[in-house]
Amino acid sequence: MHDVRTVRAPSLPRLAAASLAGTAIEFYDFFVYGTAAALVLGPLFFPTFSPLAGTLAAFGTFGVGFVARPLGSVLFGHVGDRHGRRPVLVGSLLLTGASTVAVGCLPVFDSIGVAAPLLLLVLRFLQGLGLGGEWGGAVLLTAEHAPAERRGLWSSFPQVGPAIGFLFANGVVLVLSATLTEAQFARWGWRVPFWAAGALAVLGLWLRSSLPESPRFLEIGEHARVPLAEVVRDHWRLVLLTAGGLAVGYAIFYAVTTWSLAYATERLGVSRTVMLACIMAAVVVKGALTPVAAMLGDRFGRRTLCLAGCAAAALWMLPMVALLATGAPLPMFLGFLGALAAFVTMFGVIAAYLPELYEPRVRCTGAAVGYNLGGVLGGALTPIVATALAEHSGRVPWGVGAYLTAIALLSLGCFALLPETRPVPVAAVRPVLD
Repeated sequence: MHDVRTVRAPSLPRLAAASLAGTAIEFYDFFVYGTAAALVLGPLFFPTFSPLAGTLAAFGTFGVGFVARPLGSVLFGHVGDRHGRRPVLVGSLLLTGASTVAVGCLPVFDSIGVAAPLLLLVLRFLQGLGLGGEWGGAVLLTAEHAPAERRGLWSSFPQVGPAIGFLFANGVVLVLSATLTEAQFARWGWRVPFWAAGALAVLGLWLRSSLPESPRFLEIGEHARVPLAEVVRDHWRLVLLTAGGLAVGYAIFYAVTTWSLAYATERLGVSRTVMLACIMAAVVVKGALTPVAAMLGDRFGRRTLCLAGCAAAALWMLPMVALLATGAPLPMFLGFLGALAAFVTMFGVIAAYLPELYEPRVRCTGAAVGYNLGGVLGGALTPIVATALAEHSGRVPWGVGAYLTAIALLSLGCFALLPETRPVPVAAVRPVLD
């Protein structure tokens, strides 16, 4: 039997670095699709639609990835709770990487007709399936090695991965947009970021090949036979509350990084390069603030930070859309920065908070299902709903701001019903909502 306190300190930076690299690579795969959906996939795969309908259809396939994520968390969560956290990291990375490369090789509608959007839908589903397993495995492997008093800080490193993945995905698109003509980008340039996923997947597999198994998993005496059944039976309210709480974070992030990109380029006439630069600058700050929020969570509590983030989001969504509507780089950047600061206040502590709410035998399934259901509620629908609401508004899309504010208030109520966990040792936690 191993105890988390016996893990040598040098192993924690190595684990954190490998987890961060893995989440960065997998979220790169996921985000590059969102950027392509906002910019080019509509005309290429849904050319018979109007521009608005094509964008909505592209965002629809984007949303399929979120629907698949809870299924991936069930599949890989079962593996993680039955066979260990480490196999999850390898399997999820392989699946996500392979499906992303396949998107880059896919013929468009003009070549194979309706088969093109159907295959796109299938590959997006497989992307989401893999990503649904990634978060639980990466976070748990780090959290279950970390000492209780610094669990928030060490667990936050996998949470920095999405910011790095997003920056890399959009950085590649930004370079291609700046160096290629519109015709070149539409013909072949959009495929390059998807092809790059293959090399990144190989790198990720190399980094994860020598990671040790979680000591908490090795200590479990009797593994759950069907982890999902136990989660549904014993923790269903906890899963629903965590999903509702996390919904606003997903809604904010994809409103900023996906919907606003399409809205500003199509409705406001802002250049693609300017929008990508504004969004990327805000995401850089968001990534840098993640460990800071995690350290505050270690000191003041996870729930406290989540409540503060939700309240800030509720107050900032209307100003954010007003700043976006100016079409000017500095106001748009400030609007995005405020929104992502509220986001990271919550999501900086989630990697420690969710595992602490579940007992070890079902932790991989429970934490991952709650996390990814939040993605369905907040991430899958937001680009679609926001696009539809903005179409029927004036220059300032107040309806989008009101929609995001309502989600923030819903999430605030969910977090208010959850307990505080810090500084309870992760191995000692039992279900809190029987």
